[in-house]
Order: sequence, then C-alpha cells, then structure tokens
Amino acid sequence: MDQKITIRIADRKYALTASSPENEELIRSAAAVINAKLEALTTALPGKSDVDRISLLALNLGIGMLTSKRECDSLKSSIRKMLEDTDSYLEKIK
Repeated sequence: MDQKITIRIADRKYALTASSPENEELIRSAAAVINAKLEALTTALPGKSDVDRISLLALNLGIGMLTSKRECDSLKSSIRKMLEDTDSYLEKIK
C-alpha cells in the first residue's frame, strides 16, 4: 500500500511515496542521517557552499556504501568457504 510522505532535506521539502511502513521508516531515517551529516559539515566547513557540502556528503556516503559492499562481499566469500569446508567434512565422516 503506497503512502504519500513528505521529508525535508537541507531545508527543502520532498514529496515521496513509501511502498510500506518499513520503507517509510527507511526513507525518514535516511533523511535524518543526511540532515545530521549536513549539519556537521556546515559546522566543520563554515565557508563552503551548500553544493560543496552536499558534494562532500555524497562522496562520504558513497565511500561508506562501497566499503560496506566490500565487507559484505568478503563475508559472503567466508560463508561460502565455511559451507564448502562443512560439506567436505560431512562427506568424509559418512
């Protein structure tokens, strides 16, 4: 069930559609994180423009996303290896 919601990022309102209550919570949480990070950048970099701060925020979020993806891929690889080792062990004890 789609739900119309409005969020605010950097003092701008955005009308969005959330596909579920969980999706709405995710959207609102993401907006809160973005606003908090923008506020921190505004404090840390008072002479920078909004575009500069948003660009740095996008870069930081992109780095975080790619780091998380690498960690996830590494964990998946470890899990596959453990499953292979477990299967091999079980075959040997049959």
